[in-house]
Amino acid sequence: MDKASFVARFGGIYENSPWIAEAAFDLERGPAHDTATGLHSALTRIFRSASPEQRLAVLNAHPDLAGKLAQAKRLTENSTAEQASAGLDALTDEERASFEDLNRRYVEKHGFPFIIAVRDNTKPSILAAFKRRIENDRETEMAEACRQVERITELRLKDLLP
Repeated sequence: MDKASFVARFGGIYENSPWIAEAAFDLERGPAHDTATGLHSALTRIFRSASPEQRLAVLNAHPDLAGKLAQAKRLTENSTAEQASAGLDALTDEERASFEDLNRRYVEKHGFPFIIAVRDNTKPSILAAFKRRIENDRETEMAEACRQVERITELRLKDLLP
């Protein structure tokens, strides 16, 4: 696979951050990287070795959960499916108001959107994590958000590769 094809196929694994796939393509790769686990390792090495500003940009590339982009149907295909899997596309007015309030407060405190591997959760567990994690300090929460991004990418890759 040439670089353009690789980036076209895997550039969206890290939400709106094709530079990670571009850099991973330039790594030494072998047969072990032809699996979801192997490719996840290569992409994750790029993400983890990025500057704090670059990692923050990846976090900020993620949409709010059940936020305005979802309501306007402007999420990426992956994010739309992931949010729908936990019922975040079918919230009551009260649930929507709760998510909007939590999203606003979380971004004000931490400077990036709340990120969680939705497919590992349910609507109640997402709300519980949201309420718990909003209390974290920024450094703790940035580390947790990065772990969640890595889990999201792992799940996305497992959908594409063996």
